[in-house]
Amino acid sequence: MQDDLVELLNKKVAFFNHPRFIEHDPISIPHLFSKKQDIEIMGFWISMLAWGQRKTILQKGRELIDLMDGAPYDFVLQHQEKDLQRFEQFKHRTFNYTDTLYFLSFFRNHYQQYSSLEEAFVLGNFNTENSDIEEALNGFYRYFFEPSWAPERTKKHVSAPVKNSACKRLCMFLRWMVRKDQAGVDFGIWSKIAPHQLICPLDVHSQRTAERLHLVSPGPTHWKKAVELTQVLKQYNSTDPVQYDFALYGMGIEEKTLWK
Repeated sequence: MQDDLVELLNKKVAFFNHPRFIEHDPISIPHLFSKKQDIEIMGFWISMLAWGQRKTILQKGRELIDLMDGAPYDFVLQHQEKDLQRFEQFKHRTFNYTDTLYFLSFFRNHYQQYSSLEEAFVLGNFNTENSDIEEALNGFYRYFFEPSWAPERTKKHVSAPVKNSACKRLCMFLRWMVRKDQAGVDFGIWSKIAPHQLICPLDVHSQRTAERLHLVSPGPTHWKKAVELTQVLKQYNSTDPVQYDFALYGMGIEEKTLWK
């Protein structure tokens, strides 16, 4: 029975970890770029906006790109105060102008000091000896909201394990940046975080599938549950457990494929 489960998961990974997956997924937004910093900026931003209908998420991603003149990194570093007015009408669900201005400010301050957003995740207590990315995410949260004037409302858009959030969107973003294989869906442009340290992105869809496959016990969707799932997945692939995110997410969204 265990062999059948592994065979099913590997089959679904092969099906969903494919370039055809890109077009209708939020990852298609950073795939519009080749410059590392553009990929990072739009990858992070669209992952933070990745809730609701995927069609709307993609529309908002393209709208952001247009507002940044098609060059996110250049805009972040070179924009003037008057250029910020154009973002007044940008909104996605509860993400609004205040949040947008803070994101732009964070990016500018960070990229004035560092060449990659990866540094924001490894500045704290995280290192290569950590078993997973918990310290990387907690450190990033502290760093992201370090300014005393950081808007309180924006904190609901960026999660952290210390808040017992499953951190689905951040885990997804790190999957994009860290994982690399021949399929070409994930970018694999970061090297200071290893694939085996990643935690599987967990939302209600993937958890429901994981529960039906008896990979995790039923319960709330939180950080400990995401870690629990990843530990089980490491039994099937110890170096790249998060590859199974493709299978769990895909099967959760398209349940008609679940038992085929």
